[in-house]
Amino acid sequence: MTEAKKTPNPKKLQGTVVSTDMEKTAVVMIERFEKHPKYLKYIKKKGKQLVHDPEESAKVGDKVIIEETRPISKKKRFILKKIRN
Repeated sequence: MTEAKKTPNPKKLQGTVVSTDMEKTAVVMIERFEKHPKYLKYIKKKGKQLVHDPEESAKVGDKVIIEETRPISKKKRFILKKIRN
């Protein structure tokens, strides 16, 4: 039998749950700081990720840790690992 190939070092990100309106899916806001190439000032950037939450345990406002995985649907590429309160 063949084993499923795992990502060697999957990305782990932390963010805040913004929405849980969809079934088994949560929307997580990721904030990060990037250095501006010319002005060398740190800028806060935000992005949203759709996260697979099979047990629907995340609530709006929860701090969560998500991990990269195989594509689950067209836009879902992360799975919920842990809820940090």
